[in-house]
Amino acid sequence: MTESKKKRRVVMKFGGTSVGTIERIKAVAQRVKREVEAGNEVAVVVSAMSGQTNQLVAWCSELSPMHDAREYDAVVASGEQVTCGLMAIALQEAGINARSWLGWQIPILTDDAHGKARITQIKTDDMEARLAQGQVAVVAGFQGLGSDNRVTTLGRGGSDTSAVALAAALKADRCDIFTDVDGVYTTDPRIVAKARKLDKITYEEMLEMASLGAKVLQIRSVEMAMKHRVRLQVLSSFEDKPGTMVVDEEEIMEQELVSGIAYSRDEAKITLLHVPDRPGIAAGIFGPLAEANINVDMIVQNISEGGDATDMTFTVSKGDFQRAKQVIEANKGELQYSGLIADSNVVKVSVIGVGMRSHAGIAQRMFKALAEKGINIQVISTSEIKISVLVAEEYTELAVRSLHTAYGLDAA
Repeated sequence: MTESKKKRRVVMKFGGTSVGTIERIKAVAQRVKREVEAGNEVAVVVSAMSGQTNQLVAWCSELSPMHDAREYDAVVASGEQVTCGLMAIALQEAGINARSWLGWQIPILTDDAHGKARITQIKTDDMEARLAQGQVAVVAGFQGLGSDNRVTTLGRGGSDTSAVALAAALKADRCDIFTDVDGVYTTDPRIVAKARKLDKITYEEMLEMASLGAKVLQIRSVEMAMKHRVRLQVLSSFEDKPGTMVVDEEEIMEQELVSGIAYSRDEAKITLLHVPDRPGIAAGIFGPLAEANINVDMIVQNISEGGDATDMTFTVSKGDFQRAKQVIEANKGELQYSGLIADSNVVKVSVIGVGMRSHAGIAQRMFKALAEKGINIQVISTSEIKISVLVAEEYTELAVRSLHTAYGLDAA
């Protein structure tokens, strides 16, 4: 076989809504069949049918709130096993040579952190031999095999990670993630009707958008794709049209200044008033929070006029809000702050774009657009390709729409 005719290797991942019914599984089988007929070697990664994992988790909790994590994994991994077998049957019925592979059969090796395991190695020799013979590999996502020889699961959304890891191990030309959306948009189309679908986005931008509330891809899968340079495509299971490619920055010839506006409602703000301004005070605040596994996001410090005290503001997730207050209040004697102000009615709005690296004035445009709408900025944080601000939650839609227009992202 000449190099020009060398078969392309593609990993196709289908989420829960894509395989939610027998009819949808049949439709997916036809899409896979087209890829095979195009002359490609194909591996398919499937999630559990929509709603199944939630039901399995609920049953575990109903039996025992403090259940054995190893048995929990044995239960919740079964959802993908069902879909995997059904998909193989559907492909066979469509005339395609296919077989199912469970995590332990490949094997996908992981650590022993049951419920949130991390992949350590994928042994693909057997699978590659089958692919070379023209057989489609149908792989159960979300699961692997721990060193204790027990089934492990990768945490919610882990099927995306399974697909990217498999694509990396197989040295696939592309990893297609099929979802209920048709790509990555400049912002949430439910808020901004003029949001545009992006043809391409960089790994770094996608990582920022995933971490800031965009639900298109799971964060770990993007991190893995960036590390192993796996070309990702996000596209719809329900529409037959191109999606968004997640690629290296070098693949995007003309990089936009700003690629998207993201927002996260999962923010809560805590302000400590008149904290003594002395060495070690920040460690005294954030050390106990870290020990309680509470992640702190945005931080701002204001020194008082006399210079002997400071106000310290920081944000945590809404889920950690009450615990964070309890931890801080338990350390009040040592921290010696005069008051604590807590506010969970806030939202983080972010402007993202690798084009920011080489352009000045991005932040000024953001602040001006928000000021013109009368939106007060409470906290600011920046990185090389992102500027985030904290504003009152009631201004979420107005802030996102204003910034989307200010950076010229509106569709014509």
